[in-house]
Order: sequence, then C-alpha cells, then structure tokens
Amino acid sequence: MVTGWFTDGGKEGFRLLGTRCRDCSSVFFPREDAFCRNPACAGDVLEEVALSERGRVWSYTDGRYRPPAPYVCDPDVPWEPYALVAVELEAERMVVLGQAAPGVRTTDLAVGMEVEVVPGVLADGRPTWHWRPVGATA
Repeated sequence: MVTGWFTDGGKEGFRLLGTRCRDCSSVFFPREDAFCRNPACAGDVLEEVALSERGRVWSYTDGRYRPPAPYVCDPDVPWEPYALVAVELEAERMVVLGQAAPGVRTTDLAVGMEVEVVPGVLADGRPTWHWRPVGATA
C-alpha cells in the first residue's frame, strides 16, 4: 500500500487522498506534504483532503503485455490484459490514472462515461484503487 494515498474504506467509504494548499487552494494527487507545487504560490501548509469519489473517463487504453522488470509479475501465472483509465475527478478537475476494476475491458469504457473509485488489489497482493463504471457490479 502506498501510505496516505487512499483511505481504508471505513464508514466514509473508500476515497483517494490528496492535499490542498491552505494559501492558494491547489489540490495535489499524489499528495504533496512539503510545499505547494503551484509555481505561483509560496505556500507550505498542506492539508489532507478526500478527493471526489466519481469522475468522468478522460482517456483509456489496455495493457496487453507482461511488464518488464523491475515490476513484480509471476511468470507462472497466465497473463491477463487489463484496462488503464485516466479519470477527470468531478470537483478537483484533475486527471488521475488507475487500472479499471477486474472484468472491465476497454470495450466497456467510453470517453465521458461516469466512473467511481473502488478498492483494488495489485497482482502482487498490495492494495490499490480501481475505476469502475457507475452502476456496474463487483
């Protein structure tokens, strides 16, 4: 797990976590804890914020090949292509990348489609986030 990038999904539900600059209100993901990345701002007080649960597909593609080292990939497990999704978050108007939820293929996606962030697991068992079309199950 990348510490501090998302919640554990408690009573508030699963959410990506970013930071917001107290001076200029710029929001960052992945989070920034040292200084404001806005070049027009000298702020250095950043507060953790939960990001939008939903957004719209900005772009997407598929991963059809086994990634090269240093990525962890068990050669004894058959390779399964997966969809990668770039999502523009509703409130923040920023684009966040991530894998589509298991079972979601590129043929299930369309630019502008509404998606939601859900908990996921990487091939090596580490927790992450996935994007799932709103209304889709599991």
